[in-house]
Amino acid sequence: MNIWVQNGTDLPLAVDLDSTLISAGLFWEGLFQLLRKNPLFIFLVVIWLCGGKARLKAEIARRIDFDASILPYREEFLDYLMTQKAMGRDLILVTATAEPFAQAVAQHLGIFSATHSSNDTLHLAARKKAQVLTDLYGRAGFDYAGNDRADIPVFEAARAAIVVAPDFTAKGYQKYYGSQSFGSRPISVDTVLKMLSVHKWLKNLLVFAPAILAHQVLDARAMLESLLGFFAFCASASAIYIIKEIIDLPLDRQNDTRRNRPFANGTLSIPFGLTVSGGLMVLAITICFALPPPFALVIGIYVVTTTAYSLAIKRMLLVDVLCLAGLYTLRIIGGKYAADLPLSFWLLAFSMFFFLSLGLVTRYVELQTSKVSKRDRIAGRGYRPEDLSIVGQAGIASAFTAALVLSLYFQSHEVIGYYSSPWLIWPLVPIVLYITVRIWVLAYRREMHEDPVVFIATDWRSLLFVGMGGAFLLIGSLF
Repeated sequence: MNIWVQNGTDLPLAVDLDSTLISAGLFWEGLFQLLRKNPLFIFLVVIWLCGGKARLKAEIARRIDFDASILPYREEFLDYLMTQKAMGRDLILVTATAEPFAQAVAQHLGIFSATHSSNDTLHLAARKKAQVLTDLYGRAGFDYAGNDRADIPVFEAARAAIVVAPDFTAKGYQKYYGSQSFGSRPISVDTVLKMLSVHKWLKNLLVFAPAILAHQVLDARAMLESLLGFFAFCASASAIYIIKEIIDLPLDRQNDTRRNRPFANGTLSIPFGLTVSGGLMVLAITICFALPPPFALVIGIYVVTTTAYSLAIKRMLLVDVLCLAGLYTLRIIGGKYAADLPLSFWLLAFSMFFFLSLGLVTRYVELQTSKVSKRDRIAGRGYRPEDLSIVGQAGIASAFTAALVLSLYFQSHEVIGYYSSPWLIWPLVPIVLYITVRIWVLAYRREMHEDPVVFIATDWRSLLFVGMGGAFLLIGSLF
């Protein structure tokens, strides 16, 4: 009874697909790919769901492109299946996923002698799956590999069970019956931090800019409110980053670097990510209640704009980098409203040009490393390889314009109210030029492999010059 027969190859082995053969759930991936094509599909999804899960899965599968070759297969388990196939065993793919997906996977791997899957009227899961296999092979006439509690009825109908990366219920079943198992890697702290994109929280430090430039660093109220604003931006940003990575799964899996992200490689499931994302948004909203109402409006604009960027704007030529620069500037505006501080036009203008330059660096590097031919757009973007030169020119021009805005600010009447000796902060101009132009030099050398903002925060030379700039600001305000 469900005891594994060592090296038993006399009976066919039925294999589940989602979270068993692959460390991913194709229904969720298909749903988000559909919404990525057009968010208005959400209304049709509701209608299809009224017709049952089988119809919903079938309708989604008909409307999206699917590439089985980029899926995150469980290598250890797949190697085992290959060995069983080489020994002459019949392998059967039996899954609740939609038929087009199942057929694509079976064709790609070429190891299954038969495929059974859901269609427009049949949702092949749990007891229905057990019944289909029993009708075909008889009770205990097959072995079965699955992963979750929906597979328990199939385990019970099979001669032997193989439990792959089990959920809590399936793990208890495996331990009780002593079934063969293939484990999964535990979720590490590092994986969770990658999911949250914690390294990108550095961008949210811009929230403190209004308080620092208004010389309110020693004002406990202003700093506390800025800190709350910082956490609200971090929570909402991470929530959107999670959704963005889920939407971009197919593109990430085609990129040598991004394919190792937690959702792309299947380490984390989409339902888990959606739960965390929802919790983070609740946290951000809760913080907004503790700050002035205009700050909540800024967070709302940030969330809507970032979501729009992920769904559509990122594929628009130049609009994408202008949007990114605007999102950086929005963080500064958020800091102004969080601590109820004045905000300089000069700071906003400098921010737009400075971060536009950094955004163009990112696109420049993507164009450098792109493998598409001329006249073709790089995946998920509105750029083509022949745009490389103009993108570089625009980025460098933006860097010099940011320095120009900064120099004009130092000559304005506004600066006199904050600095008794404005000439002492003039070295900030060459400092900004050094940081930005150096980034562009490294990009031209093909030595820029990171987000430029993260690069500035981790590069010792950039940090040295940032520290020098802070020192000049302090000196200029004291003398």
